Amino acid sequence: MPYAITFVDGPGTDREMKSSLRQIHVDYVTRNAGRIIASGGLFPDDDDFPNGGLIILDVESRAEAVDYIENDPFFLHGIFGAYTIQRWKKFVFDHRRVVG
Repeated sequence: MPYAITFVDGPGTDREMKSSLRQIHVDYVTRNAGRIIASGGLFPDDDDFPNGGLIILDVESRAEAVDYIENDPFFLHGIFGAYTIQRWKKFVFDHRRVVG
């Protein structure tokens, strides 16, 4: 069952700290690529530095989705301030309607 996870950086996130942890975060995401349908950063309109993100994770339970996000190095080091997890079902995927 896919789950959509959205997250935002905590207020006052230190950009230098986030930048220093980026490779560890990328390595974590890469190690979990087999469970990830889509993943990427969210950006404010006026900046090219991400302030959150979206992951569509294919796991069996909400508990596994929580485990995934709470073991992300950005979460462990206090970069992520909040997250939401919701079940997700494809309707349009890769520019095509997939559900009747």
